[in-house]
Amino acid sequence: MQYLPNILFLIALIGGIGFFVKNVKKLARNIKLGKDVDVSDHKPQRWRNMVRIALGQSKMVVRPVAGLMHIIVYVGFIIINIEVLEIILDGILGTHRLFSPLGGLYDFLIGSFEVLALLVIVAVTIFWIRRNIIRLKRFIKPEMKGWPKKDGNMILYIEFVLMVLFLTMNAADFQLQQSGAEHYTQAGAFPVSQFLLPLMDGLSISTLVIIERTAWWLHILGILTFLNYLYYSKHLHILLAFPNTYYGKVKPQGEFNNLESVTNEVKLMMDPSADPFAAPPADAPVPEKFGASDVMDLNWVQLLNAYTCTECGRCTSECPANQTGKKLSPRKIMMDTRDRLEEVGKVMDANKGTFVSDGKQLLDDYISREELWACTTCNACVQACPVSIDPLSIIMEMRRFLVMEQSAAPSELNVMMSNIENNGAPWPYNQMDRLNWVNE
Repeated sequence: MQYLPNILFLIALIGGIGFFVKNVKKLARNIKLGKDVDVSDHKPQRWRNMVRIALGQSKMVVRPVAGLMHIIVYVGFIIINIEVLEIILDGILGTHRLFSPLGGLYDFLIGSFEVLALLVIVAVTIFWIRRNIIRLKRFIKPEMKGWPKKDGNMILYIEFVLMVLFLTMNAADFQLQQSGAEHYTQAGAFPVSQFLLPLMDGLSISTLVIIERTAWWLHILGILTFLNYLYYSKHLHILLAFPNTYYGKVKPQGEFNNLESVTNEVKLMMDPSADPFAAPPADAPVPEKFGASDVMDLNWVQLLNAYTCTECGRCTSECPANQTGKKLSPRKIMMDTRDRLEEVGKVMDANKGTFVSDGKQLLDDYISREELWACTTCNACVQACPVSIDPLSIIMEMRRFLVMEQSAAPSELNVMMSNIENNGAPWPYNQMDRLNWVNE
């Protein structure tokens, strides 16, 4: 019975980490469904982007209030979880405050953790107020109803509870230290949790031990639960923001990629010695689909983008089409891509890793044509995203499919393209008549 807590802790730890690894493998499999793309260029710039944007949070502070609150939660959550290492070792070895021999450094660390925990509690409370009482416009858009709203609040609740458990654990521990309880040696500084001591006055040592142990167990189990909740949550960006900013676009924002298949066709047309009517060789590969109608037609970086989306809504709030009442929401584009990718993954799970057509696709079933053609390609969404997500690239790939595979461009575009073909300009005037305005 002496080692029962250690055994139970090991079971919980192995189970929690094992389930997390299983979900990470599923995540990697889904992302790899995308087409391959070469992102091995500009490595120094990519590293700088990752350090500046993901680690340095440079694009978060563009909006100072939200940026400051996010930095507090980000720094607090990461640094406080350094203590998780001590908790894990204590749980495995059956020790208590294993790092306490560090003396003054340990006191400084615990004291810093407590201050950060208090700041995290304040920050997540402000975030909750902004979402649910002030109800900022970007948090009440149509795509944020149902699960996305619950998910956003759930994360705040979990972070709040984890910090309260941390402070409660420390307060009970501090009280036990002052009471001279066995195994609770003097260690740590408690600048915040000491104010909880009046709530524990008059409690017996056995009751305090129960409170401290309960808070300790709930804290570590809560962290393991949160770790596995990430896969089902928008908070997956905690892990994916770093690779996403590294693989983010490094070319000028206004530069679109050229389709190699189209480039080859143009070269063929411009080659005087080529026979444009010649049949392709029998062993020639089947021409690729132009553009994208489903997630498998996108590249893996775009699918990584979808999983990294924080649903913060900065892209949508900056979108001029959305601001003028159009149906387009860049955030919804990313959420729909992720939802469709998850659906494809579930179909594969049900068919032993093989995708069997389910009669659905990203185009029309998730993203409407109205949304796609509302985009002005201004890149405001790309510029606004704090983790280098590129909704525009997905929109453009789906437009390419509509135009080049289905000839389904809006009538205004068809008229313009006909004018370019016939008149060499978007306007319906013969080239010989272009200078008539001078005479008038």
